[in-house]
Order: sequence, then structure tokens, then C-alpha cells
Amino acid sequence: MLHGAGGQHINKTSSAIRITHIPTNIVVACQSERSQIQNRETAMKMLKSKLFDLKEKEQKEKIEDLKGIQKDIAWGSQIRSYVFCPYTMVKDHRTNYEVGNVQAVMDGEIDDFMESYLRMNL
Repeated sequence: MLHGAGGQHINKTSSAIRITHIPTNIVVACQSERSQIQNRETAMKMLKSKLFDLKEKEQKEKIEDLKGIQKDIAWGSQIRSYVFCPYTMVKDHRTNYEVGNVQAVMDGEIDDFMESYLRMNL
């Protein structure tokens, strides 16, 4: 007499889930729950978390690109010095451009400083 599969394996179903997010190629898999529905929910939570982390990383990189190189604000790292007395002078330490009319610079006449900086970076 021949017997088929029986015992504990007779009604066994596979409940494991694997989800691939095609745009990013992120793959998540879950087989810890008893049902396929629970595994799908858990896998979706895992995928959402990974996508959120990826988006957050991209945002941080974009912000860093926009900020450029930042220097520490410390003594000696200033770009310009303003001397009001006994003589008057404004000096740009990046370009070494200086002007003897502090009041004009304080009133907003900084075109020569900008031009000097732009010429330096050509």
C-alpha cells in the first residue's frame, strides 16, 4: 500500500514575501509572520523605512551641496576687516583689496569688493 504526503506537511503553505521597489531596486523580504498578508504588511513597512532613509540621505547631500564648504567661525577666519580709527580702511582678506572710505562701504558700496572676488575666482 502506497501513501502520499501526509502528516504535518499536508496543508503547508508558503507565506514568505519579497517586494522589489523597481525605481530604486531596493528588495525587502519577510517570512517571520504566519500569514502572507501579515508578511506583506511587515515587508511594506520595511520598504517604506528604507525609502524614507534613502530620501533623507539625498536631502542631506543636496543641502551639503548647496552649503558648499563651511569654515569654522573663529578668530582670524573673517573675510573683511573694518578699521574706523585712527585711520579708516576696509580690507578683504581673501583678495587683499582695500578701500580707505569705511563710511561708503557701510552705506552699501561693495561692488568693488565683489568684482575683486569674482576676478580672483576666474
